[in-house]
Amino acid sequence: MDFKASIAKLIADAMQRAFGDAPLDAAQIASFLEVPPDTAMGDYAFPCFRLSKALRKSPMMISDALAVAISADYLSRVESVKGYLNFFIDRATYAEQVLTACISQGDRYGSDNSGAGKTVVMDYSSINIAKRFHIGHLSTTMIGNALYRIYEFFGWKAVGVNHLGDWGTQFGKMIAAYKRWGDHDTVAKGGVDEMVKLYVRFNAEAKENEALNDEGRMWFKRIEDGDPEALEIFDWFKSVTLTDAARVYDLLNVKFDSYAGESFYNDKMQPIIDELNAKGLLKEDKGAQIVDLQDYGMPPALILRSDGATLYITRDLAAAKYRKDTYNFDKSLYIVAYQQDLHFRQLFKVLELMGYEWYKDCEHVSFGMVSYEGQTLSTRDGRIVYLEDLLHNSIEKAREIIEEKSPDLENKDEVARQVGVGAVVFFALYNSRIKDIDFWWDRALNFDGETGPYVMYTHARCCSVLRKAGECDAKPDPAALTDPEAQEVVRLIDRFPEIARGALQRNEPSMITRFSVDLAQAYNKFYYERKVMVDEPGVRAARIMLTQAVRNMLRHSLYLIGIEAPERM
Repeated sequence: MDFKASIAKLIADAMQRAFGDAPLDAAQIASFLEVPPDTAMGDYAFPCFRLSKALRKSPMMISDALAVAISADYLSRVESVKGYLNFFIDRATYAEQVLTACISQGDRYGSDNSGAGKTVVMDYSSINIAKRFHIGHLSTTMIGNALYRIYEFFGWKAVGVNHLGDWGTQFGKMIAAYKRWGDHDTVAKGGVDEMVKLYVRFNAEAKENEALNDEGRMWFKRIEDGDPEALEIFDWFKSVTLTDAARVYDLLNVKFDSYAGESFYNDKMQPIIDELNAKGLLKEDKGAQIVDLQDYGMPPALILRSDGATLYITRDLAAAKYRKDTYNFDKSLYIVAYQQDLHFRQLFKVLELMGYEWYKDCEHVSFGMVSYEGQTLSTRDGRIVYLEDLLHNSIEKAREIIEEKSPDLENKDEVARQVGVGAVVFFALYNSRIKDIDFWWDRALNFDGETGPYVMYTHARCCSVLRKAGECDAKPDPAALTDPEAQEVVRLIDRFPEIARGALQRNEPSMITRFSVDLAQAYNKFYYERKVMVDEPGVRAARIMLTQAVRNMLRHSLYLIGIEAPERM
């Protein structure tokens, strides 16, 4: 039963009977129904001041009249308190309805399939060629991966795009550094690490010798012009980088539908430039070509430099048009740090000025920066934390904890991988995405705090209870789930569909991450207060049913944010 919708209909019908008028329909009423912070105030509450103006009565008079006009088998009572109409659902009915729905619907519980027939394109991760995958890419990669799964959960067709950073002056600098100080064998053996050393050295020496930057720009122009030597070195750098990144994506269980990076759009930019020119949007400014956005409170969008070189926005315009033409998306998300906010405001405004109505379907999903144990990160200055190293260290630390806590556990290496990787991902997705993240080992791998290992351990506990319970033929007695601890668990499970929809609408995976912590905490409180394996068959069956629902919800919640759920820990 959808209690919220059912109660909204009761209110609408009661208004008609009590006042001869229903100024709000059931759908509108449902949107105003609130969940009180304390269940002592009811399971749902309706603020009657929403009706006061239309009915020309005080909220208290309205709530008093409606309270006596509403009744239903599933309601234990309805109260009028200071203009609020408070609804108390019969506890046994509530538990039975919610848990039955959760278990019977399985991994579809909470989905309304509202995205069926729609396509969302997601631009995330976007690693840079000739640089190792570092912790700074953790947020975009895991937010994108989680949103991919959340959108699919609601029926959308998701298209994940890794818009590789494989274009720009920095690649000319990389080649210039390689030609000056590198050699093939050293770079082939050292891989991306060796390329990073060259990049750091180039930037350090360029501070003293500005001519080096001119040299870097020259090499990038040769890439743009299709120079065979420049392209051969560049393609080699790309191959080494993608091999390196593949190991990290495999660890994270992240996949993409497209690796179309910036260079993919090199031959697709001229039609965009021609269109901007034909529509009178391009203006010359000191030899460069711009789109003037002064009237919209933004600096100009620089489309072409004075030397004819393209920029990020030129390629992003081509990419946006290509994605619309190729995927005919209903929504296009750019999961990129908040520092690029101006860039995307300019991008979407230029698309609007070009006459593309679908600019409204494009959205910048921004997030905060990542630091490591109080240190900001900078590849240019050589102050970096590589994500592959971070994950392997986390796996090793998890392995040490497992050896200490569960020395007889089977498949220790597999569980250590699940816990170690999951701890990192959970830490990245726990807070609102716009907040900055400061990664600390002792917080991420804590088995007792609001962490991934804590939630995974609670899932494993549920699995253990269910293994010990075995087959249970008794009919569950819902009256056994009316205690406060069980009701809190049921209330959270009942709220999951609303939480999942909120995560979708706000592009906010942390809502599901925090839900998993709340549910784990509620179940652990129930577990310690109420023995599951009691003698009474109906009580035992009811508590096993509750445990099964929690197990399912924790496993699926972790899946939606990109984490595996071990069955033993």
